[in-house]
Amino acid sequence: MPKFNTSWIATPLVLIVLVAIWHGYVTIFSVSPFILPSPLAVWQAVLVLVADPRTWSHTLITLYEIVFGFILAVIIGIVFGGFLGKIRWLEQTLNPLIVGLQVMPKVALIPLFIVWFGFGVTSKIVLAAVISFFPIMTNTILGIKSVETGHRDVMLALNASRWQTFRDVELPSALPFILTGMEVGIVLATIGAIVGEYLGGSQGLGYMAVATLNAFDVQSMFGVILILTVLGLILYFLVVMLRRYLTPWHAAATRD
Repeated sequence: MPKFNTSWIATPLVLIVLVAIWHGYVTIFSVSPFILPSPLAVWQAVLVLVADPRTWSHTLITLYEIVFGFILAVIIGIVFGGFLGKIRWLEQTLNPLIVGLQVMPKVALIPLFIVWFGFGVTSKIVLAAVISFFPIMTNTILGIKSVETGHRDVMLALNASRWQTFRDVELPSALPFILTGMEVGIVLATIGAIVGEYLGGSQGLGYMAVATLNAFDVQSMFGVILILTVLGLILYFLVVMLRRYLTPWHAAATRD
C-alpha cells in the first residue's frame, strides 16, 4: 500500500494560513495598498496580467533565458566536474580559483556582461549559466570522488578504458549528486535571469516588475512576483521529477 504524503495537505494549509495572516494584517491595520495590497487585489492583478498577451511574451523570454542558461551550466558543469573529479592534482590546483569565483558577487558582473553581450537575452543567459554552474560542478566533483575504489578496480580488471569507466561506473554513481546540484542550479538560474532583466533589460518578467514599480502599480508588481514564483516552482519540480525518474533506486528519491 503506497505511503500517504502528508505534505499534500500540510503545504496547502500553511499557504492558506499565511494568506489569512496577510489579509488580516492589511485589513486590521488599514495598510495602504501602495505599501502592501491585499491578497484579493493581488489575485485580481494576476488575472489581468494573465489575460494580457504581453505577459505571456515576457514570460516566454524569461523562460528561454532560464532554460538555456541552465542547460549551458549543466553541460559545462558536468564536463569540468568530471575532469576535476578524476584529476586530483588539477582540482587541488584550481580549487582556490574555484572558491574565489564562487564567493564573487555575481550581480557585480552584470554591467560587464552587458558590455560584452549587450542588453538582449544573451547577457541574461550567460548570467543564469554562471550563477547555476558552480553547484552543478562541485556536486559532480563530489559524486566522482565518492565512487567506491572497488568499482574502479573491477573496471580496471576488465581492461576498460577511462571513458568506459566514466560512462558505466562513475557517471551513474555520481548521478544523484549531479541531480542534487541541478536542483540548486535551476533555482539560481531563475534568480540570475530575473536579476539580469531587473538591472539591465527591456523584456522579460524582471523588466515587467521594474516597469510596474516605476508606474507605482504595486498590485501588478506583486502579481508579476507571483507569476515568477510559480514559474520557478514549476522548473524546480521538473528537475525533482527528473531526479526521481533517473535515480529511483537512490535513498533521496525514495524518501520524497
